[in-house]
Amino acid sequence: MPPADPAPQNSAQLEADDAAGRAEESEQASSATPDENTEAAKSMGGLKLFLTTFVTIFVAEIGDKTQVTTLLMSAESRAPLTVFLGAGSALILTTSLGIGVGRWLSKRVSTRTLETATGALLMIISLLLLWDVVTL
Repeated sequence: MPPADPAPQNSAQLEADDAAGRAEESEQASSATPDENTEAAKSMGGLKLFLTTFVTIFVAEIGDKTQVTTLLMSAESRAPLTVFLGAGSALILTTSLGIGVGRWLSKRVSTRTLETATGALLMIISLLLLWDVVTL
């Protein structure tokens, strides 16, 4: 004879079971390997990362010395395509170097340490620039 069906569970019990299942899934996700986390980040956040990077660099470069330099070179040479290709190639190379060094560092130093070191370096540069302005 087959066993009798268990008594139906009430909604509070179902919600508790559901919450426990979500907690277990969350724990499994947090114990994922770095490769699994990277794959998830690539699939879910690729466009967001692209847009964030684009907007950050675009805003940082507006009115920057690179933009002013390319403006002047283009105006003086009357060869904007050549200036565009030269400046674009230089920016691609410097960006590639930044990505390469960043990737190399990320394998040897924690993200927290990199953020702290970057913040400290930017603070030192800011203080030196401020000192330069004050002593003029």
